[in-house]
Amino acid sequence: MASLRDIRDRIASVKNTQQVTRAMKMVAAAKLRRAQENIFQTRPYAYKIGEITNRLKSQLDPLSHPLFHPRNETNAVLLVVIAADRGLAGAFNSNIIKLTEQTIRERYQSHQDAGSLHLLCVGRKSHKYFGKRGFSLVGDFRGIFDNLTFDTAHQVSQLAREGYEEKKWDDVHIIYNEFKNTISQNRIVEPFLPIPSEQFMTPVMETQVGHQAELKEGRAVDFIFEPDARSTLDALIPLYLGYIVWRALLESYAAEQGARMVAMDSATTNADEMLNNLKLTYNRARQDAITRELIEITSGADALAST
Repeated sequence: MASLRDIRDRIASVKNTQQVTRAMKMVAAAKLRRAQENIFQTRPYAYKIGEITNRLKSQLDPLSHPLFHPRNETNAVLLVVIAADRGLAGAFNSNIIKLTEQTIRERYQSHQDAGSLHLLCVGRKSHKYFGKRGFSLVGDFRGIFDNLTFDTAHQVSQLAREGYEEKKWDDVHIIYNEFKNTISQNRIVEPFLPIPSEQFMTPVMETQVGHQAELKEGRAVDFIFEPDARSTLDALIPLYLGYIVWRALLESYAAEQGARMVAMDSATTNADEMLNNLKLTYNRARQDAITRELIEITSGADALAST
């Protein structure tokens, strides 16, 4: 059985750990609040850009732009995997890594075997995991969540778009966690290039768009594009692709903070339970020590009296 000093040291250690987890929970809650504000502002804008892009495409030949034209053969694939820069967020990172591995097994195993599968990993965790396992990595976007800006999203989308235009890969998907609420996230595999004929809708976007459609029912809007639809489409597509990545980054960041807040709350609660158990163990050990000392004193007194 551990000594009283060992138990006291253990209690002090758990208390220190609990203070850290409680502080991390508060920091994650503050970051989550700001991340929620950003994502709530970005979702409608990202959807509206997609809606306008589809409207422009409907006025033109849908295959006239090279980014809308699917390749006859898929010789190479790029997966944009968005994870976190840090851990201590429960299963947040492991879930996205498992989804990526599952997607590769189910869709792109032949490309992995042939060496034509490429990964663009955003965040240290995904970059480190897949880099150690010999995957072909494109770009380096580690540490971007410390100062997340739209310029980063533009760089990611530009790298994927330029590789697609140069036929380095023929299919591009984005894998990320969508923020659903503080407790849960939706794991998303979203087509990126070629631009799908129908706008991709996540579960959260479907819910929001359905609500907006009910509000706007009977108020159809016709767009007039100047100077012409094709020029507007050419100028809008880079912004549209950038906003797909930007929304995915913000969704992932908000989901990460929610997962970390829940994980740190659970850790703080577990520390409370551990402290209660340690205190109970300490009190029992202390009582045993006192009882043992009393027995020794009584036995000594009886021995003196008998002599």
